[in-house]
Amino acid sequence: MSQQIFLKFYTYLLTEKCVAANTFSAYKRDIDQFAVYVDKHNLVLSSLVMADVKNFLRYAKETLRLSPRSITRKISSLKVLFSYMHERLGAQNLAADLTFPKLEKKLPNYLSEDEVRQLLMATEHDRSDLGMRNKVLIYLLYVSGVRISELVHLEISHLHFDTGFIDVLGKGGKMRMVPLPHTMFALLKNYIDMVHSKFTHNGQRSTDFLFPILYAGKIKCITRQAVWNILKLLCKKSGIDRTIFPHQLRHSLATHMLKNGADLRSLQMLLGHENLATVQIYTHVETSYLRTVYDKKHPRS
Repeated sequence: MSQQIFLKFYTYLLTEKCVAANTFSAYKRDIDQFAVYVDKHNLVLSSLVMADVKNFLRYAKETLRLSPRSITRKISSLKVLFSYMHERLGAQNLAADLTFPKLEKKLPNYLSEDEVRQLLMATEHDRSDLGMRNKVLIYLLYVSGVRISELVHLEISHLHFDTGFIDVLGKGGKMRMVPLPHTMFALLKNYIDMVHSKFTHNGQRSTDFLFPILYAGKIKCITRQAVWNILKLLCKKSGIDRTIFPHQLRHSLATHMLKNGADLRSLQMLLGHENLATVQIYTHVETSYLRTVYDKKHPRS
């Protein structure tokens, strides 16, 4: 009985709620873990009480030792599940009153402008087709501020050379327009004209994927893991002696723009955040930067 409800819930997420693939995967991981707990303790999903749900969260915290952020995600997933069961099955919404743990606000990890300069310079050394592709990929990741999942799914038709904008398909299937520097469009044009077709099976532009790869005889978009590996290799070549993740380039752009006078509302639109509060974390970065400059430059510090 419980298994049937879980399966119907997953079908609901895909067919009616139409969540994005990454969102579905996240929900499924959380609910699968909850399903294992329910089965292991011989519980029936439709007959659960509030104590059962709280015991699961306690188990996740104390036995699995999940972080407050992971617990927060589990609660979010449970809220969606029990809301579905309440609406469709008339079950009590056991997650309605669950409260989220207080999360420590961490400052985003980002690269300094000098480190970004080092990284971009490292892309200049490899003049091969692969090197040119990787250069465009890393440049675009930084100057656009897009998420890595958004980058890998970019298509040539998303580029508007006449207006200087690109269309980016973000979270929840929402499209936003992101401006790019003219120099970036020049790089993109050269890459599309000279290199793009080299990554297809017939040497012709047979796909709209901006960064295609040939896998098992089929053309697909480049994977996120491949982008991570490219960035890791270029960081090593650039002399940056720490682990850098693609998302840090997004944080870096936001931080650098804020330092140079960009307003939060503009950053919100550029990064594709629904809530302005999400972007406000960067004000803490700017404040910490201001403190550093003050201590170094103030004549009486």
